[in-house]
Order: sequence, then C-alpha cells, then structure tokens
Amino acid sequence: MSTETRLVTYQHSNHYQTLNAYTTKTKNSWLVLHGIGYLSRYFLRHFNGLEQGQNYIVCPEAPSKYYLKDDYKYVGASWLTKEYTDREMQNVNSYLNAVWDKEKAKFISGSVFLGFSQGVSVLLRWMSKNKLEPQHLFLIAGSIPQELKPEDFNYLKNTKVTMIYGDEDQYITSKRAVLEKEKLYKLFGNTSTIKMFQGGHKMPENLLPSLI
Repeated sequence: MSTETRLVTYQHSNHYQTLNAYTTKTKNSWLVLHGIGYLSRYFLRHFNGLEQGQNYIVCPEAPSKYYLKDDYKYVGASWLTKEYTDREMQNVNSYLNAVWDKEKAKFISGSVFLGFSQGVSVLLRWMSKNKLEPQHLFLIAGSIPQELKPEDFNYLKNTKVTMIYGDEDQYITSKRAVLEKEKLYKLFGNTSTIKMFQGGHKMPENLLPSLI
C-alpha cells in the first residue's frame, strides 16, 4: 500500500480586526501581526495605550485556528508550522494581500508595521515579496527567517527598523540574541536599532508610545 500527497485549490475567507477610527486626525496607521496562540481581537489589547485619535491599528488574524488546551475552551491561531511552510506562506500572502488591498489607502503617511513572535517571520516574508516600505518596522521577540537576504530589502530607503525583546525572554537566549542581531544588521544595516526591556516573551506595550 502506498500513499500520495495531492493538492487542491479552493477559495477561503478569513476576518481581521481594527482598533480606533481612521480620521483626518490619524497620524499613524499600524499593521500588526500577532504571535502564535493569539486571536486578533486579544492581540489588539496591547495597543490600547496608544492615543486613540492619532493611531489606527489593523490586525490580521492567522488563518489556522486551534484549541489552546485540552478543555477545548480557549482558541488560538497560528500562521505557519514546519509542515509545507512554503505553500502555507503562499496562502498567508494571499490573505495579507487581500487585507492590504482593503486598507492600504489609510497607510499613505505614518505607516507602521509590527510583528510579534511568530508574526516577525511572516511579516518579513510578506514585506520582501511585495516590496512594501513602512516608515517604522518593529520586530518584537521573534526570529528573522534564515532564507532572507540583503537584496530582499534593498528597496527600503527610509524605513526605521527596531528589534525589541525582553531580557528574560525564554525563547531568545543570549546565543540566539547574537544570531538575531547578526541577521538584523545583515538585512537592514547597522543603522537598525535594538532595544531591550525588562520581562519575558511578551509585548512591551508600555514602550510603544515612546517609539513613534
């Protein structure tokens, strides 16, 4: 008996969440990608500290949903796994492109892209494929994909890149931090900024207002 993997193509729909209203007073439009285990509506809580009248936040939600614990009570979402990563990233790109097409008119000025944890790798892959250039790029507590090269981002001219992680992050050991810094400088140059905060693997929400 033999098995064979076969491929089908089908249409899929997925939602996303926004926070605050977009008005003539909006100074910064954010596109934020959550980490594994989040739903977008919960990830948006980390941005409540930003001035509501000046910040509009768009939060896509990873298409793969799953129960977080055996009691089947809480649901989380994941962008990718090690299974068929390249193909799944194509699906994710299609979804993010659809969100972007709907919202990009609101990112003409003051554009901010942010990835947290798993969202870092997804954001960077999507950016490199679509040649998108935000004013600010925040990479928080995540890993830069190994396959990305400097030429994938040589189109960036004026983007301010900041890597942020906690000094007690259980996933970013001192050895891994060195590797991530090397990848950061290799892709974006030595003008990139690295900031640390006190804490573990979490969103540094109190830090965000001071960075814009």
